Amino acid sequence: MYEMRNFAPRLYQQTILHTATRANTLICLPTGRGKTKTALLVAIHRLNNFPNSKVIFLTPTKPLAAQIAEEFKQCSTIEKVAVFTGEIKPEERERLFKESSVIVSTPQGMSNDIINKKIDLRMVSLFVFDECQHATGDYDYVWIAKQYQKTAMFPRIVGLSASPGSDLEKISEICGNLFIEDIEVRTDEDPDLKPYVQETVVEYDLIPLPKEFQEVQGYFKECYKQKMQMLKQLGATASSAPMSKTQLLGMQRELQKRLAQGEREQELWQAVSLSAEAMKVQYSLELFETQGLSASYDYMRKLYREAETGKTKATKNLVADPQFKSAYFKVEKLVEQGLEHPKFNKILKLVEEEIKSCDKILIFNNFRDSAQKLRDALNKIEGVKCELFVGQAKKNGTGLTQKKQIQLLEDFKEGKFNSLVATSVGEEGIDIPAVDLIVFYEPVPSAVRTVQRRGRTGRMEKGRVIVLVTKGTRDEAYRWTAQHKETRMHRILKDLKTKLSLGRVKDAPLSQFDKKIKIYADSREKGSGVIKYLVDANIDVHMQNLDVGDFILSESAGVERKEVKDFVDSLLDKRLLQQVKAMRETFERPLLIIEGMDDIYSVRKVHPNAIRGMLAWIAIDMKMPILYSKDFRDTAELLITIARREQEDGDKEFGIRGERKPLSDTELQEYIVSGLPGVGAQLARNMLSEFKTIEKIMTASEEELTRVDKIGKKKAEEIKKILNKEYKEKN
Repeated sequence: MYEMRNFAPRLYQQTILHTATRANTLICLPTGRGKTKTALLVAIHRLNNFPNSKVIFLTPTKPLAAQIAEEFKQCSTIEKVAVFTGEIKPEERERLFKESSVIVSTPQGMSNDIINKKIDLRMVSLFVFDECQHATGDYDYVWIAKQYQKTAMFPRIVGLSASPGSDLEKISEICGNLFIEDIEVRTDEDPDLKPYVQETVVEYDLIPLPKEFQEVQGYFKECYKQKMQMLKQLGATASSAPMSKTQLLGMQRELQKRLAQGEREQELWQAVSLSAEAMKVQYSLELFETQGLSASYDYMRKLYREAETGKTKATKNLVADPQFKSAYFKVEKLVEQGLEHPKFNKILKLVEEEIKSCDKILIFNNFRDSAQKLRDALNKIEGVKCELFVGQAKKNGTGLTQKKQIQLLEDFKEGKFNSLVATSVGEEGIDIPAVDLIVFYEPVPSAVRTVQRRGRTGRMEKGRVIVLVTKGTRDEAYRWTAQHKETRMHRILKDLKTKLSLGRVKDAPLSQFDKKIKIYADSREKGSGVIKYLVDANIDVHMQNLDVGDFILSESAGVERKEVKDFVDSLLDKRLLQQVKAMRETFERPLLIIEGMDDIYSVRKVHPNAIRGMLAWIAIDMKMPILYSKDFRDTAELLITIARREQEDGDKEFGIRGERKPLSDTELQEYIVSGLPGVGAQLARNMLSEFKTIEKIMTASEEELTRVDKIGKKKAEEIKKILNKEYKEKN
């Protein structure tokens, strides 16, 4: 029997455990209130009640996976805990799965293991989805939950989140995707949680925007206003009112869709360019208002360099705009004067004062460049030792590997430095040690992110949060937006709880180890969505590296899949020529599928005749059929239909062939003749049609050769010369 150790469950955790043992449960607790330990209680219950079963705990990042695995070992008597990451070979993961009771994994690796049948979901008694607010759209959580729910013999799902969102539609989607039957939500004000909560004081520090900054702000706003008015005149939007970034992106998608459908009006092209300009102005203003002069100046300089060297019309038009130019020159002047955003100086003074009484200070900043600059400035203050916590993507040398992230957090916990500047990577999930003071360099208009940030303090002792808000900027709007969204999130969750039926989904378990249709898929296709769809359809998918093609449907049928943009890109870089030739040489029945609804003639600046010429060569010269599909689902259904036809004989087995298919007699004849000087595939066919055999071609005179269309006297001489020349072996 497994038990907890080094931990005494709290009342609310015991209450939640009671619910989670009876139904698939969404557990929403504030950051730092023991979500992982609550899931651990459920895991122990399931393992004790289903001997020899397994528990899988999914979490978005590798650093967090390592932390959770360690927590399982320290706080329970479960000893066989394995961490699955991409660094571990599939064969090793397969062995570890069989030997372990608990597996902590990232979702991407787990998807691959399920597809490749390295793990058997039938014996998994609990599946935990950490940070389950990600269980929307095409995120791996959604597909994995579906596979688990229909395959497991005794399924139980637990979703964990401090903040699943403030939108009813999104929360409902998460619940549907994870087959949630009940919700357990607590706030710090709930009676059973309140005794364990240390007070967290949130202060909003309102900072006035200097007059010189207001002048620049005015130029940006006027520039943006003009762009929106022009977009309204062009019919791209019904109102010239300011739009959010999300709304602008939606408008751009709609405009691109119209282009893809064949519309070619000049006004439409203008609207596309103007929407791009509006996005760039909006981003410039955001950097200026929330980050400061350096950030906005660097971005604007980048736009001017792109306008000089690039061909993007939107950028060229924007840097020529009088209002944008005025903003740029004013910012440049302020930078030369050595001025900074008032927030920057404020935070330096704040840390200098607070570090005298605080052991640990955590500062959140949205932008990596600003965060790096802030770290450098803070380290010049006496008594401050500051580090930077950022994501993996390298930028100006500031990226951190996940191994370094883990080490950095450990050093912070041990007090090797006393201040940490973190970007959004520090908001979600990763167990940053409790701190005395948290500073938001800027408010964020998201309940999810605000809750995550704030939860890093007030765990064991009284905590403080200071939010810097620049008056008269988007900071003020973001502050109130986040507060309203958080209130709405808790209300929606509690309303949903009362509406959810406690009736368990009774899907009959399916064995995914007994499939009839078999398809080999190239492992590089795993991100396309096609493979997951095939597995959902109970196809026996074998994923591995294929030398030729993306899918093999039978001994003789292979498929090359190209999304529209990739088709055009591969035409330009010459990959397509080699790929099609290899397909033709390898499979008796090769097939090309072009996927997507984009207009193939407008995704890149390529002359339509070049694309038509390639399509004609593939279909006519290479005799390779071309099919079109709308999306990955349509592609998968095509593959299933073709594979079913190819594999009608149930006893007919096939596998991966490394060699090219043998040439037919006709193809071999054409191949031999096309090796003559100046003779290609078509001319070889012409010569064989005229002379009927290779022997007659070899013995024909120059005059006889010239009777073949496209062979003149000079080419006939070259052919006879090489045929009659004595062979000399190389030394």
